[in-house]
Amino acid sequence: MEGEIYPDKNPYRFKTMTDFNPRCSVCDQNFEPEPNFYYGAMYVSYGYTVAIFIAVYTFLGIWMDWSMWSTVGALALILVVTAPIIFRISRTTWLSLFVKYDKNVNKNA
Repeated sequence: MEGEIYPDKNPYRFKTMTDFNPRCSVCDQNFEPEPNFYYGAMYVSYGYTVAIFIAVYTFLGIWMDWSMWSTVGALALILVVTAPIIFRISRTTWLSLFVKYDKNVNKNA
């Protein structure tokens, strides 16, 4: 990938966290193919969050034998800290599922 989806690379700048470029600067791909396109990314985000939850719970709760409330506290902290990253990865995954990359698009331009 050569073009940037997000104008600000830092997902922790909450003011610009949800901003994204309308089109790719390299291939002119539309990053919002239809209105409300990214609503489906919520399901992808849910899947990623569940995967993180299971991994952290398995590691801390089962392998490390932490108490229930210590594990819940660690899970809450990890999910709050990774929320902006999960948000962006989910949107990028959703876009990748429905918009196919054409390596010849620059040759035709």
